[in-house]
Amino acid sequence: MAEIDTRTLDATGATLSYDIRPGEPTTAPLLLVGSPMDATGFTTLASHFTDRTVVTYDPRGVARSPRTDGAAETTPAEHADDLRRVIEALGTGPVDVFASSGGAVNALELVARHGDLVRTLVAHEPPAVGVLPDRDPALAACLDVRETYLREGMGPAMAKFLVLTSRKGEIPADWADEPAPSPAAFGLPTEDDGSRDDALLGQNMRTCTGYVPDFEALRAAPARVVVAVGAESEGELAHRAGVEVAAGLGTEPAVFPSNHGGFLGGEYGQQGAPTEFAKALREVLEG
Repeated sequence: MAEIDTRTLDATGATLSYDIRPGEPTTAPLLLVGSPMDATGFTTLASHFTDRTVVTYDPRGVARSPRTDGAAETTPAEHADDLRRVIEALGTGPVDVFASSGGAVNALELVARHGDLVRTLVAHEPPAVGVLPDRDPALAACLDVRETYLREGMGPAMAKFLVLTSRKGEIPADWADEPAPSPAAFGLPTEDDGSRDDALLGQNMRTCTGYVPDFEALRAAPARVVVAVGAESEGELAHRAGVEVAAGLGTEPAVFPSNHGGFLGGEYGQQGAPTEFAKALREVLEG
């Protein structure tokens, strides 16, 4: 395998780090995007695309991409501008993009604003809660997770987040009044260490889930947009949002193997079905 070329570039309010795994120059590069997940989460998936150049990056405020503006929150528009900078720095022309979770939200905004930079976007389970029929209670639940983080720290907030994102079906209006889950039950810390710099719970929680795609701009963009959902995550928040985003585009979602983290091959202790997932992704990109 060719050596990974790691580069940095300056963006407004952040310094971005990205990795290039060289491949065949005759095929457009494949950009793998997560948020707040950093580049290491795509190690297994990237290994299934050695025939093409694969680019991964750390979103602002995560791992090797420190913020320089001191801001407490980041918007999908800022993330989209970061992606624009990375793609333009490659100097290869339009790229293919696989984007998952918050990365899918940011990539949808990228295509809405700069559709000429993308050939095909596969947006996997974008948690755009703002498009759901139960958007008000769902957004209130997301806000409660963030407020719990600011008030009590990572453990209690992450426990709520895990319960919320794995829940099947619509979110009830009294979700925040339900008994709070125990952090210990999830192996999470019960003590508050005082830090408030978590990219998921603090920086992106409110802005990512509140995102509503510009469907008119996406339909008019030259890029092809395919929304994907997990076969095993039906009824969960991000899966339901993905179905609604596809409907807003006038398409049906592609069903990929496994769940929200189906491409993972042991990263973060999570095992999806990366071989089958990569096969499905390749078929969509070549379709």
